Amino acid sequence: MTGLNIFASFFGGVFNSLSGGLSTGLDWIIYLLLVLACIAGLLLNLLGLPGIWLIVFGAIAHALYTGIGVGIGWSVIVALVVMGVLAEVIEFVAGAAGSKKAGGTKRGMVGAIVGGLVGGILGTPIFPIVGTIIGSIVGSFVGAFGVEALVGKTSGDSAKVGIGAAKGRALGILIKTAFGCAMAVLTLAAAFPLLQLQPATQPATTAQPKALN
Repeated sequence: MTGLNIFASFFGGVFNSLSGGLSTGLDWIIYLLLVLACIAGLLLNLLGLPGIWLIVFGAIAHALYTGIGVGIGWSVIVALVVMGVLAEVIEFVAGAAGSKKAGGTKRGMVGAIVGGLVGGILGTPIFPIVGTIIGSIVGSFVGAFGVEALVGKTSGDSAKVGIGAAKGRALGILIKTAFGCAMAVLTLAAAFPLLQLQPATQPATTAQPKALN
C-alpha cells in the first residue's frame, strides 16, 4: 500500500464518520487540492497574473472528477467564467484609465504592467501578500515613470503618469481580488464534500413466495 493510499484510508475513515460514509478519503484529497488551487490563484492575481483562471480550471477539473452537478454544476461554472471575464475587463480598464488620465503613452502603460509584475515578484519574499501588493503598486509607478522619462517627458510629467499608473494598479488589484475571493468562496462551497448531492437509493425489494393453493 502506497503512502497516498494509507493517507486516503485514514483521512476517509475520519470524515466518513462525519458524513455518514458519503465521502471517501480521495474526495477530501481532491478537495484539498482545489483549496490550494484557489489560494494559488489569488496569490498569482496579486502578481498581476491571471490567477483567477486557475480557480476556474480547478473548479472544472473537480466537476469532471465528481461528475457535473454532483457538487459543482454548470450554473457554478458559467458564473465563474462570467465573473472572471468581468474581473479581467475591470482590471484592464482601471489600469489603463489611471495611466491615460495622467497623460501616459501606450509605452508607459506597458512599462507599468511589466513594472507591476516585477515589483510583485520582488516584494513577495520580503513580506508575502502585503509585500506582493506594495511591490506591484510601486513597480507600476517605477515602470511607467522610467518609460515615460526615456521617451522624453520631463520628470514631473513622468511622475504624474507613474502616480496615475500606481493608482490604477491599486484599484485594479482591489477589484480583481474581490472577484477572486468571491469566486473561491463559490467554488469551495459548491465542492464541499459533505454538501455534495448523492443519488437517492431505493430499498431493495424481495420477491414474495406465492401462496400454495
